[in-house]
Amino acid sequence: MILSLAASAAASPAIRFESLGLGPVALDLGVFTLKWYSLAYIAGIIVGWWYLLKLIAQPGAPMARRHADDLVFYATLGIILGGRLGYVIFYAPEMFLTPLRILRLWDGGMSFHGGVLGVTLGIILMARKHGLDWLRVHDYVACCVPFGLFFGRLANFVNGELWGKPTDDQSWGIIFPRAGELARHPSQLYEAGLEGIALFALLWFLFWKTDARYHPGKLVGWFLLGYGLARFSVEFFREPDEQLVEFAVNTGLHMGQWLCVPMIVGGAYLIATSKNRRKRVEPVAGSASVA
Repeated sequence: MILSLAASAAASPAIRFESLGLGPVALDLGVFTLKWYSLAYIAGIIVGWWYLLKLIAQPGAPMARRHADDLVFYATLGIILGGRLGYVIFYAPEMFLTPLRILRLWDGGMSFHGGVLGVTLGIILMARKHGLDWLRVHDYVACCVPFGLFFGRLANFVNGELWGKPTDDQSWGIIFPRAGELARHPSQLYEAGLEGIALFALLWFLFWKTDARYHPGKLVGWFLLGYGLARFSVEFFREPDEQLVEFAVNTGLHMGQWLCVPMIVGGAYLIATSKNRRKRVEPVAGSASVA
């Protein structure tokens, strides 16, 4: 019986993306069009901010509510500027020849690695402005990022972009309209599961069930290490960006994988040295000190 079901599943045709009824536009009013990708960014920022408020309500928080509200502005700016510039630098440097294209955010093209650098810079600036410990603030922010990653990867899937490599599993493979007639891995969903759900679960456990938040840099370290390993692994099932196919062939790895290497190394370093940064934590929000 089991073998019969398995054979039937293997013989079933691949899923055609068009049959899912998905598309990049969430709302079209004629004069105004709202895309799922934009909603993904908005949802990630709003849900992340909501969760951040839950985190800083705990003893020993590195910032107060007023700082969290201010941080939203810095983080959003870092995501947009860092993500866009990162994409241009790492994936499409030819855009520097036509600078106006860089400003056309609606045409797509954002780099998560660039966004991480942009948000980190934003946190440093905000922390310096208010006299906060930027690394501890970053620990709390890192716990919120998986929301944005999850929504963003779902938006990639809905857009029918960043598809995976061909697969022989016809019951699971998807034929994307812009990728020919081969059934492909839905790598966007793999990333949503690993970078979003699994990474959130790991950071949730470390924050709520251990004392990791009192070791500056430990949560950031686990975020960097977890994301780096997840992204590096899924890239083996994903097609490289069209303009970087030759780069992937020549180097043996995708650009995304190379960019994950320093994240993995940096994350492991922050985790290994976090205990040395353990200190008495004086809260900003007014609750009791945490030894």
